[in-house]
Amino acid sequence: MNQEAVAIALVQTSCSEDSARNLAKTIEKIREAAESGAKIICTQELFTSTYFCQTEDYAPFALAEPVPGPTTLVLQDLARELEVVIVASLFEMRAPGLYHNTAIVVDADGRYLGRYRKMHIPDDPGFYEKFYFTPGDLGYRVFKTRYATIGVLICWDQWYPEAARLTALMGAEILFYPTAIGWASNEHSDEVRCSQLAAWKTIQQSHAIANGVYVAAANRMGRENELEFWGSSFVAGPFGQLEAEASSDKESILHASCDLGKIGYYRSHWPFLRDRRVESYEALQKRFID
Repeated sequence: MNQEAVAIALVQTSCSEDSARNLAKTIEKIREAAESGAKIICTQELFTSTYFCQTEDYAPFALAEPVPGPTTLVLQDLARELEVVIVASLFEMRAPGLYHNTAIVVDADGRYLGRYRKMHIPDDPGFYEKFYFTPGDLGYRVFKTRYATIGVLICWDQWYPEAARLTALMGAEILFYPTAIGWASNEHSDEVRCSQLAAWKTIQQSHAIANGVYVAAANRMGRENELEFWGSSFVAGPFGQLEAEASSDKESILHASCDLGKIGYYRSHWPFLRDRRVESYEALQKRFID
C-alpha cells in the first residue's frame, strides 16, 4: 500500500444553462486545484448542465454525449497536461434512447481508465432520474490510478452501505461521490434542513468508518428552479473524521490530504473486515425478509 499522502480536491460550483460555460468554469477550477498541489480532482454530478431531473421533459436528452466522447477527450488532454487524475460526472448517451448517469476516470497521463454507471436511480419529487437514466450495468468498480486506487459512486449511491462495502472490498482507498443534492425551496424549517444535511454527512462518514477508507463527496451549490443545492462538499478520513468541508453557499475548491497509510492502521485497530460473517449475509439478496 502506498504510504504517502495523496492531495485531492473537490470542485463545488453553481451551474447555468450554458454547457460550454459550465465546462470552461470546471476546467478553470481543475487548473487552480492542480496549481495548488491536488493530484486527484473530482467534479460534482452532471457538472456540464443544470440539474434537469427536477422535471420530466424530452429536451434534456439533447445534452447527452457518448462516453468516451467530446468532454472525455478535453479532460484527457487536461489531465495529461497537468499530470492529475480527473473524476468527472457526465450524461452518457450509450445508444439512441439509452442513457446513463456516468462518471469517468482519467489517469494522470491522460489515459481513459473507464467509467462507472450509477447503479441506484432515484425517482422522487424534484429528482425524477428514472425518466432519464438506465441503471448501471457495469457493477461496482475500482480504478488503479497513478496516485491511489479509487472507487467512484454517484449521489443516490451514497445512501447504500452495500455499494460502499463492495467497492472497498475491491481495493478502493478513496471513495469519490459526485453529487447533486439540496433542499426543496419550499422547505423553510431550519430544523429539517439541518437534519437532512446531517443525515447526508453521517451516512457517508459511516461508510468511511465501516470500511476504513477515505470518502470524498463533491456537491453542487446554488439555486436551480425548485432546488437549493446545499454544497457542503467534504472529505472524511478512515475513522469518519472530517478532514475538510466546504461552505453551503460558495463556489469552492476543497483540498484535503489523504494519508493512505492510515487505512491499514484503522483497519487493524478496528477490524471490521476481519470479523465479517460473510456466510450469514445471503438474505441481503432479498428485497425484504417477511
